[in-house]
Amino acid sequence: MTPLLALSRQIDRLSEFVGRWVAWLVLAAVLISAANAVVRKTFNMSSNAFLEIQWYLFSAVFLLAAGYTLMRQDHVRIDVILGRFSKRTQIWIDIVGICLFLFPFVFVVISLSWPLAARAFTSGEMSSNAGGLIRWPVFALLPVGMVLLGLQGVSELIKRFAFLRGLIEDPTRRKQTKTAEEELADFLLQQQQTSTASVLHGNRP
Repeated sequence: MTPLLALSRQIDRLSEFVGRWVAWLVLAAVLISAANAVVRKTFNMSSNAFLEIQWYLFSAVFLLAAGYTLMRQDHVRIDVILGRFSKRTQIWIDIVGICLFLFPFVFVVISLSWPLAARAFTSGEMSSNAGGLIRWPVFALLPVGMVLLGLQGVSELIKRFAFLRGLIEDPTRRKQTKTAEEELADFLLQQQQTSTASVLHGNRP
C-alpha cells in the first residue's frame, strides 16, 4: 500500500500545481473582459477574438481544475441520505461511485473528444465567427481535463482504501478553512511578493 500512497501524493501534487496556476486564468479573463468593454465603449470597436478567448479561459479553468476540485472535496455532494451512514459505509459508497461512474465517464469523454481535437488540429479548424480564434486548443482542453480528473480519481480511490485499512485519516474531510476566493487572493499576493523579492534581490549591488 505504501507505493500506492506515494503515487497518490504525487498525483495530489500535480493537481495542486495545476489548480494553483489555473487560478491565473481567472485574472486573465477578468482583465480581458474589462479591456474589451473599455475599448468597445470608448472606441466603438471590438473583436470576436476577445469574446472567444474569454470562453477559452473559462473552459480551461473549469476543465483543467476539475481534478484539483475533486482533491479539495469541493464538487457538489448530496449528503442528505449519505450523511446518515457510518463513515466506512460512506467511503465504500465513494469507492463504488468512483469505479462505476467517474472512471467510465472519464473514459467515454476522452474517447469521444480526443478524435475531435486531433481532427481540428490536423485541419487547422478556425472559428466560424469573423476574427475568431483557432479551435483545436479549446477542443484539447476536454481530453486533457478528463485525464487530470481521472488521475485524481485514482488518487482518491487509493486514499479511500488506505483509510479503510487504517493507514490515513478521513480523506473526505475538507482541509481548507478559507473560501476559494480567499485562497486565490492569498495565492496572487504570494506570487506578487515573490516577484517583488526577486526584483529587489536582483537590484542589489
